[in-house]
Amino acid sequence: MYLTISLAQQTFQLHASGAAYWVEQDTILLADVHLGKSAHFRRNGMAVPASADDKEYDKLNEIITLFNPSRLWFLGDLFHSYKNAEWHFFEQWVSMQSIELALIMGNHDVIGKSSFEQLGIKTYEQLTMGTIVLTHHPQEIDGKFNIAGHVHPSIKMKGVGRQRIKLSCFFKNEHGFILAAFGDFTGTYTLQPKKGNRVFAIVEDEVIELK
Repeated sequence: MYLTISLAQQTFQLHASGAAYWVEQDTILLADVHLGKSAHFRRNGMAVPASADDKEYDKLNEIITLFNPSRLWFLGDLFHSYKNAEWHFFEQWVSMQSIELALIMGNHDVIGKSSFEQLGIKTYEQLTMGTIVLTHHPQEIDGKFNIAGHVHPSIKMKGVGRQRIKLSCFFKNEHGFILAAFGDFTGTYTLQPKKGNRVFAIVEDEVIELK
C-alpha cells in the first residue's frame, strides 16, 4: 500500500493514492486534488458522472484513517476552479475533520484564501520546515529541499510486443521531490528521467521504485 523512503534525512511513506506521510512531522502531504473539476466540466456541457468527486473524499478518508495524522497539508490545486455545487460538500467534509488542515496556494486555487480560512484551513504561499520547503510549483531553492506538486508526473513503460503503459508516479530530481497527483480526474504529464533521478511508480495499489 505504501513505500517508505528517506528524503533530506526525513522519513516519508508514499501511498498509492498519491499522498505522502511525513513521519517526523506526523503530517500527510498531497497535491492536486482538483475538487469540483467534474462539476466545472458538467457546467460547460461535458458528460462527466456526478460521482467523480466522491472518490476523492473516499481516498481522503482512507489515508486519514490509515495514517491517523495530526495534520494534512494540501500542496496546491485543492479546488479546480471557482465555487460550484461541490463547495457545499467540501464544507461538510472539512467540518467532520479533527486534524489540522492547511493549503499552500496553487494556480487553480482561485477561490481565495479567505474562503478557506473561514473553514479553519490555514493558507500559505509556501511553508518551510527546517531544510524542507513545501510549494505548489517545483522550485530550485539554494540550501533547501523542495517538495511540490503541480506537474501530475507520470512515466511511460515499454514491454515486450510493443506494449506501452503510462503510470502516475512520485519523482525525485536534483532539486527536490514532486508528488503524484492525488485527484483521479486530473490527467498526467510524462517525465523523462535523467541519471540520478528516482521514480516511484504507482502500480495498482502499490508504490514501486523503478530501477
